[in-house]
Amino acid sequence: MKLLHSTALVAGLALVGLGPGPAAASLGGARATVEADRAALRGERNVSTATGYEVHEIATPGGGRVREYLTADGRVFAVSWKGPTIPDLRQLLGSYYERFAQATSVPHPGRRRELRIEQPGLVVQSAGRMRNFYGRAWDPQLLPQNFSPASIF
Repeated sequence: MKLLHSTALVAGLALVGLGPGPAAASLGGARATVEADRAALRGERNVSTATGYEVHEIATPGGGRVREYLTADGRVFAVSWKGPTIPDLRQLLGSYYERFAQATSVPHPGRRRELRIEQPGLVVQSAGRMRNFYGRAWDPQLLPQNFSPASIF
């Protein structure tokens, strides 16, 4: 496992997921979880298609953007975010959140304002500064054939 982070970013990311109650699973979840995320973010959804996958983009009232990437059979294989705040990662990462939280709880030296987790079955990259955060997460085992993680933005 590789992990780079700064204490401030990890603390901020950890606090994002401390909301009440269980969240709907997104990463690894079914198509219906995208609507649950849209409702939780109080955003508007736009769908685009590509060969072998769909991208559901949710625009939030505060100017953020969340994209959820779905396989042809409707499973979320990746998520990305960009905006003035970090969205609820417990909501977006779903059942992957506990692995994410565990990986970020161990202090490791790293670069400022950047988080990178690489594990079998979970990759998370996040960075930013006040009012400009961005990141992405995916399960390499769920990626459609011939899909490059570089397409997750």
